Amino acid sequence: QDMNREVVKTDSATARIPELDFEIPAFTQKGVLTTIEGIIDRAVAGLEQDQPIRRATDEVVADKIAEFIGKLKQLKEVHSPFTFILDDPSGNSFVENPHAPQKDEALVVTHYRRTPQQDAMLGLEQEEKAADPAEDLRNEVLQFSTNCPECNAPADTNMKLVQIPHFKEVIIMATNCDSCGHRTNEVKSGGAIEPEGTRITLHITDPSDMTRDVLKSETCSVEIPELEFELGMGALGGKFTTLEGLLKDVKELVERNPFTLGDSSAPSRTEKLREFIGKLQEVKGKMKAHFIMDDPAGNSYLQNVYAPEEDPELRVERYQRTFQQNEELGLNDMKTEGYEAGAASAP
Repeated sequence: QDMNREVVKTDSATARIPELDFEIPAFTQKGVLTTIEGIIDRAVAGLEQDQPIRRATDEVVADKIAEFIGKLKQLKEVHSPFTFILDDPSGNSFVENPHAPQKDEALVVTHYRRTPQQDAMLGLEQEEKAADPAEDLRNEVLQFSTNCPECNAPADTNMKLVQIPHFKEVIIMATNCDSCGHRTNEVKSGGAIEPEGTRITLHITDPSDMTRDVLKSETCSVEIPELEFELGMGALGGKFTTLEGLLKDVKELVERNPFTLGDSSAPSRTEKLREFIGKLQEVKGKMKAHFIMDDPAGNSYLQNVYAPEEDPELRVERYQRTFQQNEELGLNDMKTEGYEAGAASAP
């Protein structure tokens, strides 16, 4: 049965059977998906291939190789236990565990750090770079304790710094509550407020537009003119999702509206909301519409599927914020230069 175990052996793997001092060096065979018996058969076939020539030129060597071939063939009968070792610096080789997911007592998998020589053999030589603390932070998921926003039970929040292509870095925070099962995620901009506001307009013409990535900051408002719909800033918080996911969140927000539930709901208003939800479903399917994101802080993003080329259906406009928009963002009273002198002169 062990001879029938599946084996993935890549080009860079070395196969050894210590009991016979037998070794198949790396890069002498192409990668193969086979069994342990198949690897032995392949080795036997390779040795037998040139035996006629050897018998004609050096019969002593031919006899020794024939004796060795006989030992290899006997391995297939497993008259006595032997060890099969597959050593792959690339980490891409595999020997089947027929008892998975249980542990296999006969199989030992050891992970190790490659030596510089092995890196060079695999073509992975790299210039040594000084450790960058910011880079370490990008590759690390930070975790801190919080309370669940639903049931107030202790929960853990995971935080990760993510680089969005053709945009900027953002911070994604996700909270999972083990007590009540509540899950939430929030996105914060990883940089400062932009000098100008951003207005992004997407003409939805195809269902594939629903898969575009969307970063909606907490300062961004959303508008769909064809549905006479507008969502103010802060209504859904910061989100990093797809366009379909954002429309789904809008739908859930409308369905949870207290005016559509209970005895206090007016039939006419309820009917209008149901009609709106139906049109929203059409936008996700076949209805053409314009999806507009207006973010005075300039920290929202809608994926350009043609990047770095221009997207014919996507328009991004930059504009100067009004005094009122700066007031809402708290920028009118924000003083970032010379504030030390003002504090020292205060009585």
